[in-house]
Amino acid sequence: MPTSLTGDDLRDALSRLTQANRGFAAAYPGDRSDRQPVHTMYGGAHLFTATVARKLGEAALESLASYAPDAATFAGAIGVPDGLAGMVYERVREKLRREPVEDHRLDFEDGYGNRPDAEEDGHAVSAATEVAAGMTQGSLPPFIGIRIKPLNQELSARSLRTLDLFLTTLLARGGGRLPAGFAVTLPKVTVPEQVTTLVAALEALERRASLAPGAVAIELMVETPQSIVGPRGELALPAQVAAARGRCRGAHFGVYDYTASLNITAMHQAPAHPACDWARHAMQVALAGTGVTLSDGATTVMPVGPHRAPEGGPPLTRDQAEENRRAVHHAWRAHYDDVRSSLRQGYYQGWDLHPAQLPTRYAALFAFFLEARERASARLSAFVAKAAQATLVGNIFDDAATGQGLLSFFLRGINCGALTEAEALTRGARRAGRSAATDGSSGPARSLHNRLRRPRRA
Repeated sequence: MPTSLTGDDLRDALSRLTQANRGFAAAYPGDRSDRQPVHTMYGGAHLFTATVARKLGEAALESLASYAPDAATFAGAIGVPDGLAGMVYERVREKLRREPVEDHRLDFEDGYGNRPDAEEDGHAVSAATEVAAGMTQGSLPPFIGIRIKPLNQELSARSLRTLDLFLTTLLARGGGRLPAGFAVTLPKVTVPEQVTTLVAALEALERRASLAPGAVAIELMVETPQSIVGPRGELALPAQVAAARGRCRGAHFGVYDYTASLNITAMHQAPAHPACDWARHAMQVALAGTGVTLSDGATTVMPVGPHRAPEGGPPLTRDQAEENRRAVHHAWRAHYDDVRSSLRQGYYQGWDLHPAQLPTRYAALFAFFLEARERASARLSAFVAKAAQATLVGNIFDDAATGQGLLSFFLRGINCGALTEAEALTRGARRAGRSAATDGSSGPARSLHNRLRRPRRA
């Protein structure tokens, strides 16, 4: 068939297009394929011990036993659908026994405060010693790290000294190794140079410790308007991530510092505030496709009753016990609703501040995945049957991008413990396996089956 264009007509344009496409692929490699923790538990670094994850799990189970000793009570308190109450309750209990904490951040910032230099020096060393002990004992959660103080003019010297003391001690007592999933969290970022300085410090520490370049990952706290919008009105996050030189693993939204910096009064500082919705969406737009994971902020309504029986004294009255129950159930429902809202907005990770928030963290996650399992499975099965062609199930139209989203749904559900591999493989992935086996394909169907069969990280 006759054509008009020759190779010379488009040679220069195609060369520029190739360079641009390669640049785009490098800047936007897509979502990470490894596991993302569903939460980060924050606690003062001075309180950390090698067995803290187990103790937090025990405290969470004790809270569950005290205020929701059965599935119906728990479901009624937080709003789990009746048909899922028993399954969610048992899976929450199993998760709290097996892996209560997925990510723990030893905090030298807000959860620690400003202390005399000698005191913080001592805590940097003692906290690192406990982490090294946890490595030896195998008691650390899958992800762990420290949050240093901001690298502003006032605190940068103190922050970098704490980082140096902690990492030097940890490497010395940990046999020159870092724990799996280790990261350093940088709070209240306002200019890219703060990230650049942290990278320079980590590069120097890695050289002296003979670690591989880039061994220490970075997570950025988005807690100021300047973290999101730069002085010329541009999105600021891409420049901050670029300043990390490939180290940035995640961006964490700080609800309360962010809303305070916008002059929103304390009584209205909450994850559901419209200002927070805008910030979350801006973070998503700025970092979509970069491989940097997103994490939402904390719920500060703590599930703790107002009354405590004095040691050796009389027990609580019936009215006091009932008031405690109502307070805990109220806080549980607030946390459950916040986590569900985050999940609906595409934020699969968030902060937790108290062990009694762990039951509702996992309940919200498990209910979210279990509620949608059957429909997602049917859509995935229909999609796989067409081998990446557009599909229509009922009145829902699915194309290739949606198919990838459905796959991600099942992978996340397996990783957090909401779904078993057998449940995820029901219908969708089994159909994928049969399709791949019968047509000899190495395309979407076989890739889907292999990815769902991917070993789960402990």
